[in-house]
Amino acid sequence: MSMTDLLSAEDIKKAIGAFTAADSFDHKKFFQMVGLKKKSADDVKKVFHILDKDKSGFIEEDELGFILKGFSSDARDLSAKETKTLMAAGDKDGDGKIGVEEFSTLVAES
Repeated sequence: MSMTDLLSAEDIKKAIGAFTAADSFDHKKFFQMVGLKKKSADDVKKVFHILDKDKSGFIEEDELGFILKGFSSDARDLSAKETKTLMAAGDKDGDGKIGVEEFSTLVAES
């Protein structure tokens, strides 16, 4: 399954384009722009599993830095600052990684 099976390619392109500048990433705006906020809980979990590149059941900090590439291969990497901000927002239990439930909450709060 690819991201465009779940989300509009046009919405993804617009959202990626809105955050091309370094340190401009805002996960709340991004999740709204790609249409993730409007998706069912099941679809949000499917997106999580696409972003969980090593299939560990978690999105670790190193994977989080490449989160935009999970939506579009030509997107930029997040800066260290953006990655840490996103991890802090998503990692509710403080274990240094984001699980599927934490990701679902992160999207719902957007």
